[in-house]
Amino acid sequence: MSESTTDTTGLTHQYSTQVATDLETNLKEQERISGDIAALQQQLAALQHDHSVLVNIQQALGVTQTTKEPAPATETATVPSPRQKAKSAPRSKQTARKSTAAREGTTAKKSTAVEEGTAAKKSTAAEARTAAKKSTAKSETKAAQPTLVGLIRHHLTEQDEPRSAAEISAALGQAHPERDIKTKVVRVTLEGLVARSQAQRSKQGSSVFYTAPEAETKAAAEAQPEDTSS
Repeated sequence: MSESTTDTTGLTHQYSTQVATDLETNLKEQERISGDIAALQQQLAALQHDHSVLVNIQQALGVTQTTKEPAPATETATVPSPRQKAKSAPRSKQTARKSTAAREGTTAKKSTAVEEGTAAKKSTAAEARTAAKKSTAKSETKAAQPTLVGLIRHHLTEQDEPRSAAEISAALGQAHPERDIKTKVVRVTLEGLVARSQAQRSKQGSSVFYTAPEAETKAAAEAQPEDTSS
């Protein structure tokens, strides 16, 4: 858009300079022709005076030869009109050029604005599609990952002896390094499992340990020989 404005300004300055030059030339030409007309009028006046004198002398000599009377002189100050017409043509061309340049500048600005608007819309749509894909991928990844409750219950069924919340948190952190597993969160989750009878809690001194329910532990123990035999 700035380039179109610069081009239009440059054309305007160029045309203004050309018009000023043409006007100055026109005025000088008018002055020259006016001077020529004044000199010719002086010459004409002198010739008319000489003509009158010669006619008087001819009459005094008795010569009756008719002489052709000159046409009456008229002041024709409109002689330079053809030049003025000739000069008006370039002005019309210059006006047409200015109008064309202005239309081209306006069209270029509109075209640039439309292109920028279309590009912005395409960019926004592309960004929205990319964000939607990323969100969908994250949702699918989260859906594919097992929950912390599932991980803890599965871990307890594989243990032969009680485990503390810190031990369970460390084991799950090693098995799933991509997940930020905190001991405090594991402990709260274990207490929730205990409240729903999905885990058992026992104390040894001041320490608290957790195990899977007896039914789940027995089922896991029975499944291991089958897996070994298979």
